[in-house]
Amino acid sequence: MASLYSLSLLLILLPLSSASMILTVVNNCHYPIWPAIQPNAGHPVLEKGGFFLPALSHRSFPAPTTHWSGRIWARTNCAHKNGHFTCATGDCSGRLECNGLGGAAPATLAQFSLHHSHTDQSSYAVSLVDGFNIPMTVTPHEGKGTCPVVGCKADLLATCPWSLQKHADGRVVACKSGCEAFNTDEFCCRGHFNSPQSCRPSKWSEFYKHACPATFTFAHDSPSLTHECMSPRELKVIFCH
Repeated sequence: MASLYSLSLLLILLPLSSASMILTVVNNCHYPIWPAIQPNAGHPVLEKGGFFLPALSHRSFPAPTTHWSGRIWARTNCAHKNGHFTCATGDCSGRLECNGLGGAAPATLAQFSLHHSHTDQSSYAVSLVDGFNIPMTVTPHEGKGTCPVVGCKADLLATCPWSLQKHADGRVVACKSGCEAFNTDEFCCRGHFNSPQSCRPSKWSEFYKHACPATFTFAHDSPSLTHECMSPRELKVIFCH
């Protein structure tokens, strides 16, 4: 999932207070998920990097009191098979607790860069740059100013183009990015296409943008929503709606 790191300068910005902030992961799906958390380099692993979350439940934990950045995603269709733990989407090398490892694309990602200071800026965003596996939004609570919900509420598995579909057990479990599906420099925004001027939307990223405009859909994309949100007490990562 390395491509999301290139978005770090583009993420939506909001100042946070020094008060403790809560991160809450909500599973509104009718099926269980296995949320995963990966810190960026130099930041601590939260909640051992992954856990089981039953349907219609949630888990809350405090954000570090210093700067923390990383991403959260959901693993789906996980099971123990032949003595090994595996997930159909978002798998982190067959571990329940990812302990700092990244997940396999395609997966819907929430990206955070959090500061507990009036002077530093923090950010949150949802990315479909690496594809889609489950609806996800990030919702700030008790913030001051304009604090929109960002993300993708639509279940894109039903409308995913055939060439982007990932199948498991005879059904569509995820929707790939154009980069993963075709591995070209143009769709991956690499080589001669690795700049804001040459990295352009493709028909595959436009599929995601049309459905979920408040997300990143390619490496140099900008989401539709901007905001000025001061001091949210809680950020909720909500799966399914």
